[in-house]
Formats: sequence, C-alpha cells, structure tokens
Amino acid sequence: MMLDIQELIGHLHPVLVHLPVGILLIGILFFWLSRKEKYRGLRDSVSILFLLGAISAVLSCITGYILSDAEAYDENLKNWHQWMGIGTAVLSIAVYYFSRKPAWGSWLNGLSLLMLAGIFVTGHLGGSLTHGPDYFSKPLAELWGAPEKATPVFKKPIPDIAEAVVYKDLIHPVFQARCASCHGEKKQKGKLNLQDEEGILKGGKTGKAIVPGKPDLGELIRRLTLPIGSKDHMPPKNKTQLTDDELILVKWWLADSADFDKKVHMMRQTGAIKPVLYAIQKGVDTQAVKISDVPEALVDPAPDDVLNILKNRGIVILPVAKNSNYLSVSFVIAPAADSSLPLLEKMAKQLIWLNLSGSKISDRGLQSVGKLSQLTRIYLNDTKVTDSGLHYLKSLKRLQYLNLVNTAISSKGLGQLTGLKALKNIYCYQTNIHARDFNQLKQSFPLVNIDTGGYAVPTFAADTTEYKK
Repeated sequence: MMLDIQELIGHLHPVLVHLPVGILLIGILFFWLSRKEKYRGLRDSVSILFLLGAISAVLSCITGYILSDAEAYDENLKNWHQWMGIGTAVLSIAVYYFSRKPAWGSWLNGLSLLMLAGIFVTGHLGGSLTHGPDYFSKPLAELWGAPEKATPVFKKPIPDIAEAVVYKDLIHPVFQARCASCHGEKKQKGKLNLQDEEGILKGGKTGKAIVPGKPDLGELIRRLTLPIGSKDHMPPKNKTQLTDDELILVKWWLADSADFDKKVHMMRQTGAIKPVLYAIQKGVDTQAVKISDVPEALVDPAPDDVLNILKNRGIVILPVAKNSNYLSVSFVIAPAADSSLPLLEKMAKQLIWLNLSGSKISDRGLQSVGKLSQLTRIYLNDTKVTDSGLHYLKSLKRLQYLNLVNTAISSKGLGQLTGLKALKNIYCYQTNIHARDFNQLKQSFPLVNIDTGGYAVPTFAADTTEYKK
C-alpha cells in the first residue's frame, strides 16, 4: 500500500513539472519587458509569478525524487537531471527574493538569465531521461534530410547458423537493438530488464514478461503485438519497431522453451522460421529467400492439347487453388514410366506439385523432372531413383518438399542438393541413410526438417494391439 502511494505521488511529477517551466518563463519575460517604460505596469505581477514558480519548482523536485526512487532510470542521467532541477528551484527562490528588493535589482538581471539556462538544461535532461538521448536531435536530423533509419540487428552473416546459441546470438541482439533504451542496464521502465536472463525471467511490475513454451501468455508478446496506437504497445510508436522477422524469432524462441543455452539445431524449425534463419546465415533480406509454396506471379493456362493427352492416359491433373492456373499432377492411378515424363516439360510453367509415388520411373526419368523449374513439391517415394538421379534435381531452385521414402538414395546423394535453399522438408526413411549420417545431414541442411522415421507410437491400456510374426 505504501509503495502504491509513493508511485502515485511520483507520477504527479510530469503534471507538476510543467508548471514551474511555464510560470517562470512568463515571469522572466514580464521582468525584462517591465524594464521598458511602455510595459512598466507588468512589474507588479513579476514577484507573484516568481513566487508561484518557486513553489511549483520545489514540489516538482519532491515528486521527481519520489519518482526516481520508484522507477529505474539511467543513473548518471537521472543524477544530472535531479541536481539541475534542484539548482533551478534554488535559483527560482533567489529570483523571487531579489524581485522584492529593488535595491538588489542588478542581481536579478544575471539570476534570471541563469535560471532561464537552468530551465532549458533541466528540461532537456528530463526529455532525454524519458524519451531517449536522441529525442531532440532526431527531428533535426529529419529536417536536415537525414531521417533515422533502423539499424540492422544482424549486421554480419552467421555462417554456421546451426551451431548458433539461440538466445545469445539471435534473441539478445534483438532486445539490445529494440528494447534496451527503455529496458536495459541503465534504465528499466516498469522495472523490466530485458538484457539478461535474470531480468527476463523475473519480469516487471505488471507480471511475467515471458512464459516458456507459451508465448501468448507473457506480457512481452502481448505488448509487442498490440496495435501500434495502443498506449501499452511496445516499443512506443516513436521508437523503432521490431520487424516481422524479429518478432518471428522471439515467438519461435518462446514457443520452444525460451532456453538460454540451446543451439539452433536443437530446436524445432517451423516453416516460418526457416527463411528467417537462412537470411541471417547469409546476411541478406528475408524477403529475398521467402518462396511461397504457390507462386504469387500470374501464369497463363497450360496448353489444352497437353492436358487432354495426359488426362486420357489416366493422369490426375488438378489446379492447386481455386481460379489458379498452377497445377498438381499425380500418377497414382496411371503409374508413370520414364517415357511419359518428357510431355510434362510442355507445362513446366504451370506444374508446381508432382506426385510420382510408386511409379516405375528411374534416374533417366528425372532428367525431365529437373526441367520443371517451378516445382515446389515432388513425391518420389517407393520408386527406383538413386543418388545418380538426384543430380538432375539440383536445378529446382523453388523446391521445398521432397519425399524419398523407400528409395535407394544415400546421404552422399542427398548432399548434392545442398544448393536448394528453398528446401523445407525432406522425407528419407527406409533408405540407405543410416543413423550415423544424420548429424552430418543436419549440418549440411541446417534449415531443413529431415524426417528419418523411427517414430515410437505409444499404446494405451484401452488399445487393442495385434502382434504378428
């Protein structure tokens, strides 16, 4: 209860602090004007203005001291602001005293100018304390044609992204760049410090900043995702905001477990995080590596004669989305052979999903598949393809999904595809890839989900389990 009253009194400081500024400035103006015969009548009000200004200045100092004790600020900047404020209050009392002593009027000239300087310096320090050290220079920079640009968080690529420590190398730099001015080592608004593990886990005066494994329950994500016009939105709208990719990084870290020691390869990599990690690894803009499963560019319809031939052979051809000319081709009903694949090259612009599961194609047939440049998904499971055939897929720069289950490929053959940066999922269980190869594959494909099978399916007491030899 005592702390609440202290905070309430402290929060009166922003209200009271403007009173002495306005009153004393008017007093100084009237004093200097009254030196001219034309404005001599203003002199009677000067002493009253200086008295009111001195009283409000003293009250501002008291509430400011209480606020500084209740809130965390940059200690050095706070001390300068505090003592400049006290000094200005003392000057205001002296100015009032001499304004009532005509014989000492010459002192009032110098003291009023000194007090004017104190008001400006104290106000500037207070603004820096509240809004950051660049709050005054930033508008001037924009006026002079040099608007502030958001400093990139990741200035240099992290080549071995799989071995990066998620918090130290990815999350802490974001907090340092976007949050430290208000929640850093020198200043902790709301008593929240986002610059070390202890402060993050402790949270602030409004509650827990994070809830590991449940990102939406913590105050951090709630405030980051509020509309920018909301008073609780963080960072404040006059500060540099987190980019979409930085927000994805923070959510990903929190959703996994908010572990401070885990490396990238130890965490589950979702579809949303992969392009972000790849961009950091290469030091490029994520927009350059985000490739949709369905291209955004419009495409002309596939030739009718080609479609009719394929359909007459029992091949299933469907649009991937309503009113889209991009197509999915499946040979499930009419198993494909190598001789039937060259016909697909005539619809290479439209074909993005190709299902050759269980077909009779061999490595020779993959020569035609490698010419289908728009492919994003390929199902080659239960076919006769080998490492030699995978060589032809190196040209499929948009490929995201590759199913190689129950084929003769090995880790060496799969290594030929490391240049396919859009890859998100590779399914390769029941192949010649062994358990000892898995770590090497994760190093070669740090942003790819490599599914090697080996699942353990739990049984329950109510299950009926059938055992066969």
